[in-house]
Amino acid sequence: MLFFSFFKTLTNHIVTVELKNDIRIRGTLKSVDQYLNIKLDDVDVLDLDKYPHLSSVKNMFIRGSVVRYVVLPSAEVDRGLLEDATRRGSFFPSENIRLWDSC
Repeated sequence: MLFFSFFKTLTNHIVTVELKNDIRIRGTLKSVDQYLNIKLDDVDVLDLDKYPHLSSVKNMFIRGSVVRYVVLPSAEVDRGLLEDATRRGSFFPSENIRLWDSC
């Protein structure tokens, strides 16, 4: 539930999602559910040369099981709050969360 609660706080922020098939998608996070399925609006595919068939896609539903990484805007992330939550016994695989200054 840690990730679900955390991602709910990032709704209406721009995130980048990298899928297991190496497609990277940037968009506005509209919703996330308990299975970490993600809905994005205003979608941009970052490797459009490799995936031209996705050029017309503007909204996307991404099944949580196909997500490799979610790149978050570092300005929107309260690291202290996350670290405290993980110390209370939740598992937080840091290799799956990247905090960068820009998406």
